Amino acid sequence: MKVKVIPVLEDNYMYLVIEEHTREAVAVDVAVPKRARPLPGALCTRAWRPNTGSHLDHLHLPNSHPFQLLEIVGRERVSLTTVLTTHHHWDHARGNMELVRLLPGLVVLGADERICALTRRLVHGEELRFGAIHVRCLLTPGHTSGHMSYFLWEDECLDPPAVFSGDALSVAGCGSRLETTAQQMYHSLVETLGTLPPETKVFCGHEHTLGNLEFAQKVEPCNNHVKAKLSWAKKRDEDDVPMVPSTLGEELLYNPFLRVA
Repeated sequence: MKVKVIPVLEDNYMYLVIEEHTREAVAVDVAVPKRARPLPGALCTRAWRPNTGSHLDHLHLPNSHPFQLLEIVGRERVSLTTVLTTHHHWDHARGNMELVRLLPGLVVLGADERICALTRRLVHGEELRFGAIHVRCLLTPGHTSGHMSYFLWEDECLDPPAVFSGDALSVAGCGSRLETTAQQMYHSLVETLGTLPPETKVFCGHEHTLGNLEFAQKVEPCNNHVKAKLSWAKKRDEDDVPMVPSTLGEELLYNPFLRVA
C-alpha cells in the first residue's frame, strides 16, 4: 500500500492510496477551492478510466486541485476507482463532482448524505476491499454528525496499517466540535480511534500541527514528548514539508485530546 500525500488549499491534505499489485487507487477527501476559478494554463495528462485500464488520452485539465490528483494518477499509471470522503464540508468533498464528470463510473463513498456526488452511504463497521487492501469504516462523529474515518490494512504485508481521520483526529489535536455532543466526540477519539493499533499511521485532513502542539504545551507544560514534537514541527515548517503521518502511539504521548482518558 502506497500513500501519496497531496497538500491542497490553504492547509488541507488530500490522499491517493495505491494498491501496488493491481494498480487500483482510492482518493481520500478530494478538495477544490470554495469558489473555484479556472487558473491560467492547463495540464495534459493520461488518466486511467475506472475499471477498464484504458486511458483518457489528451485530457486537458485546468490547473486546479482535482486535476492535480489526476495528474498524479496518470503519472503513477493507476486506475482511480473510488473516492472515500470523511465528511461533507466543501474543503473535503467539493472536488467529487468534477471527478465524477471527468471519470464516469467513479464511485464516491461516505457516511453523510450531504456529501457531494455521493454514490452510496457507508455504515459504521462496514468493510470494503480494494485488491489486497482492506478498509474498515469507523463512524467518528464530533466535527460533524456523519464523519467517517477509514482504517486500512493490507494482506500479508509487514507495513503498518493507516487511518484516514479527516477532521476527527489531527496531529496533536482534533477538529472543532460542530454538530455533536462532547460525549460523542470523546467516544470517537478515545474509544474508536484511540484503541487502534499503536503503530497505525495517522493521515489527517489539515496541517494544524504547530498550533496544536503549542496548545498541547500549554495543557501539559512539563510533557517532554510535546516539547520534542514541537521542536521537530518547527523544523518541518521551516522546510515547508508535510508533517503527516504521525502514528497513534505517538499521538497518545502528546495529543491532549487522546490523553484525557
